[in-house]
Amino acid sequence: MSTTQDLVTALKKELKTAQMTYADLARAMGMAESSVKRMLAKGDMSLSRVDEICRALKLDFADLARRVADAQPLLREMTAEQERAVVADKKLLLVAICVLSQWTLEQITAAYRLSEAECVTCLVQLDRIGIIELRPLNRYRLKLAKTFRWRPHGPVMNYFRDHALLDYFAGGFDGSGEGLLLVHGSISRALAPIFVERLQRVAQDFAQQHQTDQKLAEKDRGGYTLVLAMRGWEFEAFGRLRR
Repeated sequence: MSTTQDLVTALKKELKTAQMTYADLARAMGMAESSVKRMLAKGDMSLSRVDEICRALKLDFADLARRVADAQPLLREMTAEQERAVVADKKLLLVAICVLSQWTLEQITAAYRLSEAECVTCLVQLDRIGIIELRPLNRYRLKLAKTFRWRPHGPVMNYFRDHALLDYFAGGFDGSGEGLLLVHGSISRALAPIFVERLQRVAQDFAQQHQTDQKLAEKDRGGYTLVLAMRGWEFEAFGRLRR
């Protein structure tokens, strides 16, 4: 949620945009100009006072709060505490994965054995954790950047290593639109980060395509999981044979 200080900063910008002086605002609010200046300088005021200033500026308070929230920096990574909270409840983890793909509440409850009440409870928890900002009618804004990644050795990745990795790679990768490539080689250490950036762009392209294809009928879409990885590694059995 937006802090009062964020709202006050936005109101100052709106004052300049509207070309309204402190004196104009003071008259509209029935206050002394010095009091208005002091109030805005401190940024310490009640939400009702913020709403009063909005009315003087002919602004909608909810719209201002939404714009301020949308301008907040997006998370590229969560804290270990946030991730632990996500994996502590398997239903919450499921809903977290779904919101990362921008699923609606209706889509989640249609696909999984979760009641609407259970799903809403999970959305409230994700809002509290900081992954989403919950909005009216159970809609939400994702607070994660496009470059977001789970912590490499954090609770979520450890969970998937322990419970999902073998299940994922047990597949044949021979279906339509499936594939598994394993490439090994020695390249310049200076160029290695460039390949990682390329992998990140592929991931972003995949995420963007997911958003674009939400307008298609469900029968024309399929659920896919893209795993991209690159690390300095040698199979342990081969390493034992090194001189």
